[in-house]
Amino acid sequence: MPTTNESQEAVVALLNRELSWIDLNGRVLELAADPNEPLLERVKFCAIFSSNLDEFFMVRVAGLLDQLASGLSVRSSDGRTPQAALDEIRERVLGLTATQSALWRDSLCPALEREGIVFGTVDAATPEELRELESIFARQIYPVLTPLAVGPGQPFPYISGLSLSLGVSVRDPESGEERFARVKVPEGLDRFVAVGERGLKIPLESVISHFLTWLFPEMEILERTAFRLTRDGDTEISDDADDLLEAVETEIRKRRFGAVVRLEVSSSISESMLARLEERLVVQPNSVYPIKGLLDLADVGQLYAIDRPDLKYEPWIPYTQRRLLSPADEDIFEEIAQGDIVVQHPYDSFATSVEQFVRAAANDPRVVTLKTTVYRTSHDSALAPALMVAAENGKQSVCVVELKARFDERRNIEWARSLEQAGVHVVYGFPDMKIHAKTTLVIRREGDELRRYVHVGTGNYHATTARIYEDVGLFTADPDIVADVADLFNFVTGFGRPQRFRKILAAPFNLRKKLVEHIRAVASAAEAGQVARIRIKVNNLTDPAVIEELYRASQAGAQVDLIIRAVCTLVPGVEGMSENIRVRSVLGRFLEHSRLYCFEAGERKTYLLGSADLMPRNLDHRIEVVVPVEDTHVRNELESIFKAELADNAQAWELAADGTWRRVKPKKTERRRPAQVLFMRRRERARRLARSH
Repeated sequence: MPTTNESQEAVVALLNRELSWIDLNGRVLELAADPNEPLLERVKFCAIFSSNLDEFFMVRVAGLLDQLASGLSVRSSDGRTPQAALDEIRERVLGLTATQSALWRDSLCPALEREGIVFGTVDAATPEELRELESIFARQIYPVLTPLAVGPGQPFPYISGLSLSLGVSVRDPESGEERFARVKVPEGLDRFVAVGERGLKIPLESVISHFLTWLFPEMEILERTAFRLTRDGDTEISDDADDLLEAVETEIRKRRFGAVVRLEVSSSISESMLARLEERLVVQPNSVYPIKGLLDLADVGQLYAIDRPDLKYEPWIPYTQRRLLSPADEDIFEEIAQGDIVVQHPYDSFATSVEQFVRAAANDPRVVTLKTTVYRTSHDSALAPALMVAAENGKQSVCVVELKARFDERRNIEWARSLEQAGVHVVYGFPDMKIHAKTTLVIRREGDELRRYVHVGTGNYHATTARIYEDVGLFTADPDIVADVADLFNFVTGFGRPQRFRKILAAPFNLRKKLVEHIRAVASAAEAGQVARIRIKVNNLTDPAVIEELYRASQAGAQVDLIIRAVCTLVPGVEGMSENIRVRSVLGRFLEHSRLYCFEAGERKTYLLGSADLMPRNLDHRIEVVVPVEDTHVRNELESIFKAELADNAQAWELAADGTWRRVKPKKTERRRPAQVLFMRRRERARRLARSH
């Protein structure tokens, strides 16, 4: 096996992380263009493409620009300099956004119009609709507009990130004086204004642009154009921060004034207007992205609220497993004591599994302790109320809150303060290490003994995303696992180092080492002519050392199947390096989010599930928990997930040796086998069977 540096001379051993992410967003755009998807779902995918791109620029592109500004000549895993990566990103993003604009204009809008959902500019309005529009503007829009001109005593205004603005060039016809002015498109109003019996939907910026003379009376409007900024949104917390809460709040305030990393402008903008914006906003030409058509198509996601179920996926009602149907909350502990329980959200109900578990812990008089971790949560989650009830009931109630969960920092701070006020012991973790584990520990008095119960999940305790994210959770009373999780909580809340774990794999302690051992065991089995197979399902695979081990396993003859939803820097299918590795990505109605592992070495088969992706940050710089799955029923469930995802021929893409992703299509003699539909059908069959009994 060549080293990374050697391999780059002959064949690229690692793909570029940023470009791999752009490929992911390209797959999202393919779903928006797919006529097999319901129309409003396609519109939603179109919106997701834009919101994903915003975050990409705020974090990944901002990081590359920081490297460039600092003069660091650090090359990426594929050998690119920061400037080379930025150049390639720009080229690909320009191509994708042009495709998106054309898709919206030439495909989605006509399809929506055929369904009675009509879009257009002010020019498309009839005289009657114009009169109604003027009334709406006068009553609902004009009062909240604030034109900000630039001139003597009027400095160039601060422009917040991700806000849509109109740049206006105005001239006084009497004096001939010209001024630039910025008009912010109000964020508190709907992006589209509906008028007339046909409900013509006109972009808000188009409405404001039409009535600009109301804002600049007796002035001549020379030019009006839309533009939008993206600012650096990343945060950096010092390892020496004494007060983590205060440090995070400071970084959130600084984020608002981050450097501009992208300037989106209407493609019709004049050279003089663009030059003015570049100068005032300190933007380089290669950070300018001209858009033909609407800017910020993330807002078209608002259309999903339209009451047209015929244009959406059929509603999905999560299934409640038979073992979780008991009317008494505390019965869940008896069920877990009898054997492990596995759930796969959103196919299995989050409310009647995870939320029932924490509610039972809060209310059961025999429970003495409830401990959990919060990385991201939602306003309607039962987790925080359960912790508060537990504290009020005199139980030891502990919550480890990760304040540094990117873009959820403010919400987590609010949750932390509410929990503290209710008497919950709140721990913020470490300045230099995020707590990404998804674990809940319940300690219950049963007779003369204390028994521990644990939930370990692959996703956050977030009631909203549990309805749209695919995740797997394990409930267990395995003595070794619960003892390990208890030790890990003591490490996070106390002071010391965990001793040897009995069963769990925890980062940054033994997770990397154990995963490498499993991969090497499979490679050894392959060399011995035994059964040798690796199956991994994660969101991201970027860790060079793990990739190197997978390459070696492939060379030894092991079969490696990887299901990577987002970023993958491994190159599959290269003769002599990775010819036995297959990489696929599954995208669909639900966001694939679970992290599952299966290693087959001879007669030994090991299943794992947990919170960790295969990235350096997850393996070395975060608290992560991965647990072995030993219960036969649970192992069978994980096996069924792997088989369905690897057989998907409707919503899957495969990564080729040249680094391109190609959509898998069923052969003429094959039926479509979307894995997500299969999971729903299985629950429906179980539901019908339960009703028949």
